[in-house]
Amino acid sequence: MNIIVAFAKQADVINFKSILSRGGYDQVKACTSGVQALSAMEDLGSGVIICGYRLSDMLYSELAQDLPGYFQMLLIASPDKAPDLTGDSVVYLPTPVKKSDLFSTLELMLEGVNRRKKKAKEKRLLRSDEDKKTIAAAKEILMDRHHMTEPEAHKYLQKCAMDSGTNMLETAEMIISLRNI
Repeated sequence: MNIIVAFAKQADVINFKSILSRGGYDQVKACTSGVQALSAMEDLGSGVIICGYRLSDMLYSELAQDLPGYFQMLLIASPDKAPDLTGDSVVYLPTPVKKSDLFSTLELMLEGVNRRKKKAKEKRLLRSDEDKKTIAAAKEILMDRHHMTEPEAHKYLQKCAMDSGTNMLETAEMIISLRNI
């Protein structure tokens, strides 16, 4: 599973990567800025980002607003910076952090991300024939107008759906309704 570590100080990034590596998490992306973290999340598609209260270019709250759909944030900060958490995509651990708390929280978060992805996949597989036709029609429009391949059109629909916070069917319906404009 994908893990990103993002802290303003390079030493903190190295420390957390080392702790995670000793705990069996070898594939960890390291970032010191929010822009780097967002880029890494876009590349990976899903997982958990472990970050501090402040990055070199933004606060955790700004980063949390732009979290992709299949990412969750584990915020590690001092108790005096304890956030007012809203939503289920940010989990907070106060410093100093015990390794056992870090690993158990991380495991639960990774399981949650996997569960959400699995549910979404099952939901996609259960689409009605009518829904499949609507999505296919939207892909056809994208392929004709923008010279995309079918996989490119599918990926574009998925990305638009994630970016707009809608599902793929709603995004397809929007594309179809805009074709005459």
